[in-house]
Amino acid sequence: MPPEDVVLDRLDAAVVAPEDSTGMSFGDLGLGDNICRQLANLGAASPFPIQAATIPIILTGRDVLGRGRTGSGKTIAFGAPLVERLLADGPQGRKQGRPARALILAPTRELAMQIDRTVQPIARSVGLFTTTIYGGVPQHKQTLSLRKGVDILIATPGRLEDLIEQRLIDLSHISITVLDEADHMCDLGFLEPVQRILRQTDPDGQRLLFSATLDSGVSTIVKEFLKDPGVYEVSGEDQDSATIDHRVFMVESRDKVDIIAQLAAHSEKVLVFTRTRAFADMLADGLDDRGVPATSLHGDLNQAKRTRNLERLSSGRVHVLVATDVAARGIHVDDVDLVVQADPPDDYKSYMHRSGRTGRAGREGVVVTLIPKSRQRRMNELLERAGITAPTTAVRPGDDAIVNLLG
Repeated sequence: MPPEDVVLDRLDAAVVAPEDSTGMSFGDLGLGDNICRQLANLGAASPFPIQAATIPIILTGRDVLGRGRTGSGKTIAFGAPLVERLLADGPQGRKQGRPARALILAPTRELAMQIDRTVQPIARSVGLFTTTIYGGVPQHKQTLSLRKGVDILIATPGRLEDLIEQRLIDLSHISITVLDEADHMCDLGFLEPVQRILRQTDPDGQRLLFSATLDSGVSTIVKEFLKDPGVYEVSGEDQDSATIDHRVFMVESRDKVDIIAQLAAHSEKVLVFTRTRAFADMLADGLDDRGVPATSLHGDLNQAKRTRNLERLSSGRVHVLVATDVAARGIHVDDVDLVVQADPPDDYKSYMHRSGRTGRAGREGVVVTLIPKSRQRRMNELLERAGITAPTTAVRPGDDAIVNLLG
């Protein structure tokens, strides 16, 4: 049995089917009118299954453990009831120096920013305030926001611990803590920082943990910090679902750029994964040279350039973004119809997170992994571990198999 399933089995997960949310409204789940109106403004007309399952439980104050892949609606699932609970428990309106009462932890600054884009308007609709705390930028604006008073902190562990050590943040008033993409935080080496952070929050507070996978690192957090949680996973949202067509192409390394260019020419919005920053830049330049507008996203770029390049894909000025794993984790781009793994992933969890960029919210998507012939056996083992079926085809630039795949 895969180790991430052990946690769910022991805690008796409730499986949520898509039809369970049919005909429901956010008001039916217990959210107030202002929040429901703001959700509609954000394009959330009705709840997704994970939202329908968890929002009423979160509103009762119970701990929640949720498993669902990227795009299942997790941010609203925890963000909207978190705001509703804070509204019920305390005053609204900004007060100088007011300490935060809720904390949302994310593994990367891109994900922290994405979460804030969803949670901030929900909070502001009822007079509550958020601020983001992450590294890679000067801390002055963040500390200034803290001094003005804030209700919800959205933070990455590294910068948060830095500000705690400077005595600029006090977590003793945190009554609700959310861990988003907890598995990736553990993968990045943040298990111990997360444990230290959680120990500084109210020990009787509510904890909400959302993750695509639940392995040993996440299990450690669950055992120590979650008390009798409600456990949920969404059926029909695995990576082998009908919404995603998985393919493996055996290719020669020298043909990768031409094959990706051919794939991209038949797609509207493409996300390409590479192992290294240098290959990401080389591939983006190579696609540009072949008339396919592309840009890159990796750790050598400063935050302004990363934000700009991501916006270029979102706005359609380019239709290919070439990214490394760490840079791409947590980014949100609507309507990605093709994911290409120019370098195959090292493990099944990376495959799941990469492929989770497409086929979101029931839309169809395609995932193509490029491998050398020598990698076929290892790739088959990875797919089996992930529970994915993907036919393997040997291709060269110009082959009909590439065009036929994308119609």
